Amino acid sequence: MTKKERTSYVCQSCGYEALKWMGRCPECGQWSSMVEEIRKPFKRDTRSSTMSRPERIDAISLAPEMRLKTGLAEFDRVLGGGVVPGSVILIGGDPGIGKSTIILQVLDRLARQDFRSLYLSGEESAQQIKLRAERLGIDSEGLYVMTGTCIEDFFDRVAPLKPDLVAVDSIQTFYTDDIASTPGSVGQVREVASRLMAYAKGSGTPVFLVGHVTKDGAIAGPKVLEHLVDTVLYFEGDRGHAFRILRAAKNRYGSTNEIGVFEMKDSGLAEVDNPSRMFLEERPEDVPGSAVISCIEGTRPILVEIQALVSPSPLGMPRRTAIGVDQNRISLLVAVLGKRLGMELGDQDIFVNVAGGLKVDEPAADLGIVSAMMSSFLGRPISRDIVVFGEVGLAGEVRGVNQPEIRMREAKKLGFSHCFLSQTNLVGSKPPDGMKLSGMKSVKDLYEFLFE
Repeated sequence: MTKKERTSYVCQSCGYEALKWMGRCPECGQWSSMVEEIRKPFKRDTRSSTMSRPERIDAISLAPEMRLKTGLAEFDRVLGGGVVPGSVILIGGDPGIGKSTIILQVLDRLARQDFRSLYLSGEESAQQIKLRAERLGIDSEGLYVMTGTCIEDFFDRVAPLKPDLVAVDSIQTFYTDDIASTPGSVGQVREVASRLMAYAKGSGTPVFLVGHVTKDGAIAGPKVLEHLVDTVLYFEGDRGHAFRILRAAKNRYGSTNEIGVFEMKDSGLAEVDNPSRMFLEERPEDVPGSAVISCIEGTRPILVEIQALVSPSPLGMPRRTAIGVDQNRISLLVAVLGKRLGMELGDQDIFVNVAGGLKVDEPAADLGIVSAMMSSFLGRPISRDIVVFGEVGLAGEVRGVNQPEIRMREAKKLGFSHCFLSQTNLVGSKPPDGMKLSGMKSVKDLYEFLFE
């Protein structure tokens, strides 16, 4: 190591830097996360100004935003209408969830529109990518494949090609020669991402980055990686299920509330045009503990089935298990039923699941969760033509939610004829033809309407 080089210890979890090794990072508290890195002084060959001149805000012109339509409507919906030129999009998800598959499909769709696309892989060989492409039916002449892990080699070889889009799979496998540390370290990920962002902004070429995730579900690498990029997408779903959900956690060019629903098939990821029908197609008949709610994801109404199983617990401390909903919300609603309705569930094991793998975090699901738990506890099924939505407060009151008419129209399309909602939403609402509405003021009203 020369005199100009220096060594430091960097936490691979949060990026904290120290001059000596420590067993535990003082910033994030992670153990054995400090790794030695050798830093070289960075020299600029030429100084180029990237700073714009000061302008009055009323004199700045708004150029029309041009977006590239990928041809995958669900993907475009999550991005806010398409890919913005010069944007950097980070896609994260569990291993095997379908990140590389959807990137190949997006590049293929754009290559068919005469956009020159480049797929840069640091994990697979060109032959492996070709095998996946044949399985997906991808054979576009405008789709190029390049393998390697050095970012300097990439910039040298990409200049003659001049691609319209670039996908990097994955960002943790690439490194730069200017930093003497292993690929995937905090310094390497930060520097490689910064250079790719500068390339995207300077050339106007959209860049897709595929990122690994940690065991906690967060994208691996420093948090600055998510701050650098324009859009962060998460691919959610269980590999045991065929359905995948693409969700935006950050989007500088659109909403972060939209989701895209895909189904994994042998030929790749297929769009799901009607997610509500998909989530309800295997709903059991005349079984206690099943209720259908109408929730809003972005601008899209989706009907999902809430399943609850309430049974006496053989344990001293009953279990509370929730999949797809907040577990703390379940405990809150159990306490409301016990205090306001006299339905004591404290000695019962309670399991709540959102069928299909969707995660529901809006308060409108409260009424559906309460209905499913009461149905399972009493052993009495809910009629198949009933859909519910509404928020439940600590006083046992049922509160109104936004966009009730959109929720009702979606329920009517799928054959539901009776809607349970809050009294507040009932006033002034115009139900679809043939749909009956029942307003709830409290959970007591819900119990009387459903089971008496």
